[in-house]
Amino acid sequence: MHKAGFVNIVGNPNVGKSTLMNQLVGERISIATFKAQTTRHRIMGIVNTDDMQIVFSDTPGVLKPNYKMQEMMLAFSESALADADVLLYVTDVVENPEKNLDFLKKVQKMKIPVILLINKIDNLSPSPSPKDEGGSKTSKSSQTILASIVEKWHTLLPNAEILPISAKNKFGVDILLKRIKELLPESPAYFDKDQLTDKPARFFVSEIIREKILLYYDKEVPYSVEVRVESFKETDRNINIRAIIYVERDSQKGIIIGHKGVALKKLGMESRKALERFFDKPVFLETYVKVDKDWRSSDRELQTFGYNPD
Repeated sequence: MHKAGFVNIVGNPNVGKSTLMNQLVGERISIATFKAQTTRHRIMGIVNTDDMQIVFSDTPGVLKPNYKMQEMMLAFSESALADADVLLYVTDVVENPEKNLDFLKKVQKMKIPVILLINKIDNLSPSPSPKDEGGSKTSKSSQTILASIVEKWHTLLPNAEILPISAKNKFGVDILLKRIKELLPESPAYFDKDQLTDKPARFFVSEIIREKILLYYDKEVPYSVEVRVESFKETDRNINIRAIIYVERDSQKGIIIGHKGVALKKLGMESRKALERFFDKPVFLETYVKVDKDWRSSDRELQTFGYNPD
């Protein structure tokens, strides 16, 4: 008997979906930073054993779109509701359960198994409460706070299994993985057993460079940036890469490059180190910065950057 299925991860921004994805797959497939809206695409990570294949999908955080790129990001998240065998809905201990109710209502109607994951329970700490009848101050324990959170979510998603976890510390992840295995349907494998993801090498080059931009630049700049790999030439000994960093305004180009090119040089150096760890061989990386005004609102440009939810 062989089991296989699609286990799709959805939820609002910055709740830890990408960290969870990487823990479940055992490889660093998705960008995971402290900033919201880090993931822009639907990214598959595949776990294989002799008798099973789990196809995980990380998706962008659910949000109300303000421009065309965010509309396509939302489409990636909504597409994950259509083809899942098991759905992982990720929240955390501080999120308002009624945030993005429109998307949550779609989850409520799903007939497949839904596992609600309350992430970041390591951040729970006792909270002050009003004075009791004797006039002394009491506090709510972490368990009491967690029980209250669970109850709120049970009201919203009564058919979902609820599991508190800490993706960062891998608490509850093994239990989750065991449960997923139990819920998977019998099926032959969907992908070759030696395949780790559905994305090509070029995709991970652009994601790694974009991750460094998220880490090293502030304010709106990282969200106005896209990376395109113009050239990727691999030999047995090394990889030569030429990448273009696109921004929307000249001022953003200046920020990316920095005074006398210092910022761009640091970005290239840190990206190259990360790429060498990822590909496990020497990398020669050239990076350039270009202005492409309003690329986030252009259907044609977004298509070339791989925003194809269908």
